[in-house]
Amino acid sequence: MQAETIMTAPVIGIVPSASVAEAAQLMLSNRISGLPVIRGDGTLVGIVSEGDFLRRGELGTERKRSRWLEFFVSPGKAADEYVRANGRQVEEVMSDDVITATRDASLAEIVELMARHRIKRIPIVEAGKVVGIIARSDLLRALLPPQSAMAPTFVDDEQIRQTILAELAAQKWVAKDMINVTVDNGVVKLSGAIFDERERQAAIVAAENAAGVKAVKDDLFCADPLSVILVS
Repeated sequence: MQAETIMTAPVIGIVPSASVAEAAQLMLSNRISGLPVIRGDGTLVGIVSEGDFLRRGELGTERKRSRWLEFFVSPGKAADEYVRANGRQVEEVMSDDVITATRDASLAEIVELMARHRIKRIPIVEAGKVVGIIARSDLLRALLPPQSAMAPTFVDDEQIRQTILAELAAQKWVAKDMINVTVDNGVVKLSGAIFDERERQAAIVAAENAAGVKAVKDDLFCADPLSVILVS
């Protein structure tokens, strides 16, 4: 799946010269937590979010330090903090170092960007202009199965069993031939040994994700690796 598939378009944005109050009102009325800052020609110049409004003079929440710590803050940094706490226009408080992606970026790439840069939204840009935006909520919507996938499908027990065995065989946390899988009328029974309790839930999840599974019965036991070696 690519970015274009789940991005929100057209984008709700705001011009650099808009007031901080206008940006706050736009976010509240549209129930969004951030806005790309876009010039009249569609060019992206920054992004403004709820986080940019946390340290504000109106709220009395501007950054305060002890005199001792204030001594180590450069005049430039102090000036920047003052502008962000008291600036009236969006361009004065926005972040201009924006992480963007293209239409054909994969969801894996989008998630990696969000995680690496600790951001909640990524504008999708084409030729320097914003064509869409992906927020975390868009990723949540992508988790929902399409309507066609909601209809029940018949999968016979042996197909289910082979699917689960193949999934387990591909996982490095599964000891070879230690987990047994049987299926009766769509009900999966897991038996055998695991060596870490966390493997129990992982094996159950692997079984639950196989098409046609109605329920999973857990008969796994957690064994000491040394004891299994001695018995074998």
